[in-house]
Amino acid sequence: MGLELILGLVGTLGGMILPPIVDFVKKKFIPAANDTPERTMGTLATTAPAALQGYVDALAKYYQSQTSYFNRDVVGTPSTWVINLRAVIRPLVVCGAFVLLGIEAAGLNKLDPVTRTGSLTVIGNWLGSRII
Repeated sequence: MGLELILGLVGTLGGMILPPIVDFVKKKFIPAANDTPERTMGTLATTAPAALQGYVDALAKYYQSQTSYFNRDVVGTPSTWVINLRAVIRPLVVCGAFVLLGIEAAGLNKLDPVTRTGSLTVIGNWLGSRII
């Protein structure tokens, strides 16, 4: 019972607290990169406007090559039902976790420790991603 409580609290609090802490540390202590495509385009527009078109074309080709490499195993467009299924999986799992914990809180059924810990972790992860 004690280990289950610790794991549940760590999973839930970790999912809720760690993402904002990591985001804060990254923003506070890791300097932002100064060399962005937008900054380069701005500099080119003021210093060498003739070179701006070539830079934009090269950047577009670079992004296109990255996209085609990333999608190298995808052929065509996925079916609408596949897209909808992917979109509904996480909300259903989170709602299911809430239902399971609600059933246990009402005293209708007792969950085993692994299911309770998993439910708390799923809910904590979802809440953590909503806080950011």
